[in-house]
Amino acid sequence: MLSALDLARRIEAGTLSPAGVIDLCVKAIDAREAEIGAFAALDLDRARRVAASPALGSAPLRGLPVGVKDIFETADFPTEFGSKIYAGNRPRADSVLVSMVERAGGIVLGKTVTTEFASLQPAGTRNPRNPAHSPGGSSSGSAAAIAAGMLPIALGSQTGGSVIRPAAYCGVAGFKPSYKLLPTLGMKGFSWYLDTAGAFAASVADVAYAAAAITGRNLRVDQGTPAPPRIALARTHIWGDASEAMQAAVETSAQKARAAGARVNEVVLPPIFEDAFRAHAIIQDYEAYRALAFEYDHHREKIGPILRQQLDQAAALTADAYDAARRTTKRARQALADLMTDTDVLLTPSAPGAAPAGLASTGASIFNRLWTLLGTPCVNVPGLADKAGLPLGVQIVGRFGRDRLALEAALFVERAIAG
Repeated sequence: MLSALDLARRIEAGTLSPAGVIDLCVKAIDAREAEIGAFAALDLDRARRVAASPALGSAPLRGLPVGVKDIFETADFPTEFGSKIYAGNRPRADSVLVSMVERAGGIVLGKTVTTEFASLQPAGTRNPRNPAHSPGGSSSGSAAAIAAGMLPIALGSQTGGSVIRPAAYCGVAGFKPSYKLLPTLGMKGFSWYLDTAGAFAASVADVAYAAAAITGRNLRVDQGTPAPPRIALARTHIWGDASEAMQAAVETSAQKARAAGARVNEVVLPPIFEDAFRAHAIIQDYEAYRALAFEYDHHREKIGPILRQQLDQAAALTADAYDAARRTTKRARQALADLMTDTDVLLTPSAPGAAPAGLASTGASIFNRLWTLLGTPCVNVPGLADKAGLPLGVQIVGRFGRDRLALEAALFVERAIAG
């Protein structure tokens, strides 16, 4: 994989140029893209032209290539949202987040594959760690491109588990920030109460650097040694749905973090969190039926069978049920704030297990939905694997608005696992 931090430092030192980084990406793309299928659109000639600008080397992103999930509008690339309905669609302007990337000195190399409207219909991308397995979704192409060394940075989004889960399956770092830390204007919406933009990179320090450079916020964690965090292992009410290997991965991470100096205990979540877990689907589907009203009402036959059935069922959801689910969410957010007064982060599974075999499913988001609903920062920490060598990610969940603390704790755990 390509380390964004290493590449940026080499550019800053003058031993590598942005054009040289493009060449590294092209080499990996030539070697693996035909098999993996991470990109929906590429423009390498454009990237090389942009990379020739001498100003890029001093910009925050140093001219590093970035992949953009194909639900973010881009003026220089087609934006098809993974849907036949939008084949050949060319927006007139970039989404806000893409503009932020370019202002920060990033070069958009291409659009990465998304599932249809960032939902559940698989799009054909394969997992670089084992192409017979799913890369997860909906940010399939972004996670796969990082894992295959085709990009140092990629953007994704999460409504259920679409950043953390594919990061876990592909063995890369994924960062879902606090709700709305990254703007979603110009991103195709699925659920406005849940949709959260995020990022992928090779390691926790790399993804923190990318987020800091794009936002201008103090999110970098590579410039010092992170303090030992206070970690609470949260098994949650669905712990039994995690594979034995995933349960062992979480427990091993807790043990290694404790041995490295972290304070680690266990926490039992109160029943309100089970209610909130169920509320996620109500909010998501109620809003999706409205967010995709045009597509459903005018092009229903072009929507894939999984999403079409989901929207068919969502039509029956009432405003009363939706409002009740939002009230439950508000109570759960307060309960989480109370629960974490003496805890920096929670430690949970990133996914039920390793990436599923085949491409018929992108896997289940059951270990991500609650935290997406609550708007908390989440980080997939890579570094562990099952007996077959498939990655197993563990998830650090922080307090809302304390994104840097979550990233620091994730870096601490990542280093403990490696050490």
